[in-house]
Amino acid sequence: MPLNPSAAGRHHATPLPREARDTLVLLAVLAWIQALLLGHVPAWTSALAAALLLWRGWLAWRGRPLPGWPWRVGLTLLAVGATLATHRTLLGPEAGVTLIAVLLALKTLELRARRDAWVVFFLAFFTLLAPLLRSQSLPMALAVLLAVWGLLTALVLAHRPLGHPPLAAAARQAGWLMLTGTPLLVLLFALFPRLPPLWGLPQGEPFGRSGLSGQMRVGDVARLALDERVAMRVAFPQGTPPAAQLYFRGPVLRVFDGERWLPLHGPQAVALAPGALIRADAGVRRTPRGAPLPYRVTLEPTQRPWLPVLDHTLQAPQPSAAGAAPLTSPDGAWWLPYPVTDVLRYDAQAHPTVDWGVEADRLALQVDRELPPGFNPRTLAWAQALRRELGEPAPRVLVEALLRRLRDGGYVYTLEPGVYGPHSADEFWFERKAGFCEHIASAFVIALRALDVPARIVTGYQGGELNPVDGLWTVRHSDAHAWAEVWLPGEGWVRVDPTAWVAPDRTVRGARLAPPPGPLARAVVQVDPRLLQLARAWWDAANQRWNEWVLDYGPTRQRDLLRRLGWDAQDWRDAARALGAALALAALVALGWLLRPRGRRRDAWRRLLERAARRWARAGVPPPRPLTPRALAAALQQAAALDEAQRAAWRAWLLELEALRYDPAMPADRAARLLTDLRRRLGRLRTPARPPAAGAPRRAGGALALLLMLAAGAPAADAQPARALPATYANHPQAQQLAAAIDAAEGWDDGWARHWVAQARPDARARALNVPPAATAYPNWAAYRARFVEPRRIAAGVRFWDAHAEALARAEARYGVPAAVIVGILGVETLYGQHLGQHRTLDVLATLALDFPPEHPRAEARQAFFRDELRAFLRLARASGVAPDAWRGSFAGALGWPQFMPSSWLAHAVDFDGDGRIDLLGSPADAIGSVANFLAAHGWRRGMPARYAVRPPTHPQALGTLLAPDIRPTFSAAQLLELGAELPPEAQRHEGLLALVLLHNGDPAQGGPGPTYVLGTDNFWALTRYNRSSYYALAVLELGEAVERQRGAR
Repeated sequence: MPLNPSAAGRHHATPLPREARDTLVLLAVLAWIQALLLGHVPAWTSALAAALLLWRGWLAWRGRPLPGWPWRVGLTLLAVGATLATHRTLLGPEAGVTLIAVLLALKTLELRARRDAWVVFFLAFFTLLAPLLRSQSLPMALAVLLAVWGLLTALVLAHRPLGHPPLAAAARQAGWLMLTGTPLLVLLFALFPRLPPLWGLPQGEPFGRSGLSGQMRVGDVARLALDERVAMRVAFPQGTPPAAQLYFRGPVLRVFDGERWLPLHGPQAVALAPGALIRADAGVRRTPRGAPLPYRVTLEPTQRPWLPVLDHTLQAPQPSAAGAAPLTSPDGAWWLPYPVTDVLRYDAQAHPTVDWGVEADRLALQVDRELPPGFNPRTLAWAQALRRELGEPAPRVLVEALLRRLRDGGYVYTLEPGVYGPHSADEFWFERKAGFCEHIASAFVIALRALDVPARIVTGYQGGELNPVDGLWTVRHSDAHAWAEVWLPGEGWVRVDPTAWVAPDRTVRGARLAPPPGPLARAVVQVDPRLLQLARAWWDAANQRWNEWVLDYGPTRQRDLLRRLGWDAQDWRDAARALGAALALAALVALGWLLRPRGRRRDAWRRLLERAARRWARAGVPPPRPLTPRALAAALQQAAALDEAQRAAWRAWLLELEALRYDPAMPADRAARLLTDLRRRLGRLRTPARPPAAGAPRRAGGALALLLMLAAGAPAADAQPARALPATYANHPQAQQLAAAIDAAEGWDDGWARHWVAQARPDARARALNVPPAATAYPNWAAYRARFVEPRRIAAGVRFWDAHAEALARAEARYGVPAAVIVGILGVETLYGQHLGQHRTLDVLATLALDFPPEHPRAEARQAFFRDELRAFLRLARASGVAPDAWRGSFAGALGWPQFMPSSWLAHAVDFDGDGRIDLLGSPADAIGSVANFLAAHGWRRGMPARYAVRPPTHPQALGTLLAPDIRPTFSAAQLLELGAELPPEAQRHEGLLALVLLHNGDPAQGGPGPTYVLGTDNFWALTRYNRSSYYALAVLELGEAVERQRGAR
């Protein structure tokens, strides 16, 4: 760490002296911290701090002495005076942050001794809290994390005062310190008691994102529409309504003073509204129709109290954070008693339709008819003329007449309509004929009121975009919208969006007016138009996870976590006890690790020598004792399988290794480079394979020998059920016999099977995973479905379908298998290629063919099955040209995107992308075509549904008769009806056989719901040939259908 610089006036040569370099590193980190405060402190603070850091850096670079105490005192007084003049105080968070930012930079001017450096470190870590007072967003967290890494790097350098330690090595050590401290960080974050703050930050001017205001002046929403930042994210657990129905309700504006629209209720309600009017308005009834649709909103900070909710949300939203309950008004707006200053998540339910105010009296509607005198005279006159022209028609006829005028009258939707005057409706209807949604909605409502039709304006958000990464709907400020609600006799309040008649793309098809992209965005779009959209989707998903897992983690979620861990937490004291217990346990673990017996640590040179000795031990040359490079070189002279060139290469390598150890004149840096070079060269030196054991069988008698051996020659698991797995199959007698039989059956005279089976290593984990769990009489279909039909997998399926729509369409046309079924299978099997398995397939199949777990109820049949699969796999590997030890797959030997067993690969895999080879590991198109080919080969019938809904018979005997054949289609529709089953019309017309399929939902005796029933067709049966489970087949169907619905909802 920097000490007093050396002689004044010295100009350095490169490289920089140690003190100067370390000082500049620290100053760079402090400059980054000051950059994080930009916009949060006065401009003079950032300018003064930057000047001080630049001055201090110049002094370190030039080796000049530090300024004396008069300079430091004068600058300190200047900073204190400027702070006092700016904030009128030296107390409070605003003044405190300003003062500490300047003092941090000033402290570097007296960075003379190591103790001064510690003060700078303490101040810097403390100052890092200041940016988090204003923003806890993910970018700010990453920026603070980078600053912590930089400070720790400088701290590591300060603790290594001798020599010239590399900066990269110090950064790596700092990163390792951060990594090792992460478990403690997570523990403290999860268990530290969530207390309410002892003080609150005074909120003056709003510094966060702007949300929808409680009033509307023509032009306000247009400015908001140019803001591409996220307003909220919405999750629909039970399916998304059509995009054209995504109206998120905000403030309802009912009072018009000629220039502004104001709410009648809420935090910004118009003052002095008559009490009789408020009481009449509160008596308006709202009757929901249809089942409610649940949804969850994650609202970004808006500095406003309003809570946007999906239209027709009648019950109060339930925020996840503790606080006051939301308030509502008779016109359907929701708000909190305080501004939303942090990310807020709340759950709510919306109804498809609501009968709203059907019986409202005239007093309750009076405010929705009123217009101020002296404004928009042309609109008022035109409205009266229109009423006379139409012959005093019903209100609905008047509404339709205005909408037709908007559609046919040449009106234009634009963000740049120009500046409107005080008669905004007159200008819109008769002069400009151009505007944004607020111009259109305002002019439309004014015209309706002029026609004596009650109407009001609703502001909020409309539409959004589906994030393909996490399946959430992202609503941006550019989705801000204004629409109208009209009261019609016999119908009540009805939503009418006049903007949809001017610009259908804006509301029906979800197109948004957005600001033009910047230079970087335009460059990205030129490379790949989808790249920018995908990057933004990933970033939005990451922000959502940050909001959900970090910012939304409050007292309620902490108590829920403790209860899931078995700790009944009631308040912060219980959380403190849990934290104390966890810290005590962590301390005991750390103490045990510190007190553990420590053997002598082998250095890198010794490890390299032992690595070479182990390679020769596997080749049949035992390592000499004691082990030295020269002794090992002498032992290699007896290795007959090496030619002279190879023997000479090994001897030269070993002698260089010896010289590296014992040459006293070799510099340390050259020794490190030589050790790296020797390690790399060791990988290129060859050792011979171990010779085969004496007496190993070379050939069996052809295919008949294989059949005889499989039938009676090697009872691996049955004969010795308790036998431990061998270390290797190289000298395993039964492995040698099986391999020889495979060679004979396949006609492989080169010993292909013997060579590769000898390379197989037992896979104990795969063996254990093939032992079935304890059988249960009542599996749970709901739990099984939730594992696969969930938002992450659905979003991944949408992305997969979009990327491979052409291949899916070709497969459906060729094989008759719907794209949704193929997408469902690939999603359930491997999450679209994300989970292909990491087990070495050669090891798995050899283990299960030779040492299948005997406790399996069908061990003998399963072991025979895996012997056949081992043979098929060796044939597949030989035909593909890929070595058997390079294949990776599941713990049962399944391979690739569709998880085909080797025999299925040989029988059903197809080259569907036309590149001349079959690749189920890397080609999604080959996987798509192969899945479709498999199902077609197993009886899939084009155009036939896979299942129907059904209500089973109530008579136990009839139900037992239908369930007896299990899932194989056995009964006609007429037979099912005769036995008392209730079938929908389409199932009654089904021409083939059907099966009544039962799926349990847990044990009814333990409170579980009743079972689920479906009617399975021949296509359902074909799906169970892929995986012998009706639960699997139904999960595949429902996942594919969910993906298809999600794509259609966009």
